[in-house]
Amino acid sequence: MPAKPDHDKSKPEDPPHYHGHRERLRERFYSAGADALSDYELLEMALFPALPRRDTKPLAKTLIKIFGSFAEVVHAPVARLREVDGIGEAAINQLKLIAAAASRVTKGEVNSRNALSSWNEVIDYCRSSMAFAEKEQFRLLFLDKRNQLIADEVQQTGTVDHTPVYPREVIKRALELSATALILVHNHPSGDPSPSQADIQMTKAIIDIAKPLGIAVHDHIIVGKSGHASLRGMRLI
Repeated sequence: MPAKPDHDKSKPEDPPHYHGHRERLRERFYSAGADALSDYELLEMALFPALPRRDTKPLAKTLIKIFGSFAEVVHAPVARLREVDGIGEAAINQLKLIAAAASRVTKGEVNSRNALSSWNEVIDYCRSSMAFAEKEQFRLLFLDKRNQLIADEVQQTGTVDHTPVYPREVIKRALELSATALILVHNHPSGDPSPSQADIQMTKAIIDIAKPLGIAVHDHIIVGKSGHASLRGMRLI
């Protein structure tokens, strides 16, 4: 009689289809660099450690569709990320880690160099820190006589379209830190960095108080999702 098939011995399962895709994506990343990958593909890779046994492509595409870009995904509020089907705490933690790492790297560039000679790094840091925030923040970069960063502080957080700023409090803090120069920064959650008349008036009020005390206001930078505006560059101050 023919032997009965041994039902206790199962055939080894084929690896999930996305394993090969992950390897191809990694190869492209290492051989051609990050610029060779689209936003959703880079996001797929970013989610690999958090979702080791899932195909991350559908989730990555969904996140890009909802938020718009890689940068907007990693800076999205945690509450909004939790509303996305299929995302868990491990994936959210991974995204927030990437956002924190980006901010830490750009801040390191600003810390180690003269702020005015590394202006692009200053802009990159301000954008990575504030451009995607849901509420307005007013940030102060305090500089010494060599224009190196002494402190970086968020002085006020407001609503979606307004932050109360008190010029005398700004100067008081500069004196406490023995700062000789300031860079003012705030964000426009609407995405449009164009300065308002109130932004210009507030900046001029700070300059008027700072100048007699020997404190220079180098610029007021407004950041948004679509770019940045420099009041000094626009000759508004």
